[in-house]
Amino acid sequence: MNIDTLPAPALPRRLAAIVYDSLLVIPLIMVCVAIGLGIRQLLGSAADSLLPATAVQTIAVLSCIGFFGVFWLKSGQTLGMQAWRLKLIPMPGNELSFGRVITRCLSALLSALCLGLGYWWCLFDKRNRCWHDYLSGTELVLLPKKDKQGKKNDKTQTTDRDS
Repeated sequence: MNIDTLPAPALPRRLAAIVYDSLLVIPLIMVCVAIGLGIRQLLGSAADSLLPATAVQTIAVLSCIGFFGVFWLKSGQTLGMQAWRLKLIPMPGNELSFGRVITRCLSALLSALCLGLGYWWCLFDKRNRCWHDYLSGTELVLLPKKDKQGKKNDKTQTTDRDS
């Protein structure tokens, strides 16, 4: 099985993985903001116990980049992507690097901030790619289902009943 020939996932599957991952990212952001508040308290800013909005936003963006970056560079999949059988791969001629991961995270934010237009784009693109796929030189593929023994279910593979 060549991973380059796997189909791109449809928008509902992408969104389901995003929802799953957001259930992990939001608590991570909360912990990172709490650490930021603790550091602010330790540095003696007890009179103003709140973090500025820009600091919270920066922490949130860096937390997201860290979360997705670690998972994507390690295996090409976050936990939500594993649940929905999605995998991030570089487009042909590219390699998956830290720079590409950062570019994908920031361009996915851009795709979302434009009223989601960057995500909706995959409905009209013949290869089901979003803006951030093109901008980062990466793409998502839909992995095949595994059978009950944990093997990838390939149509050319025979089962016990076939023999």
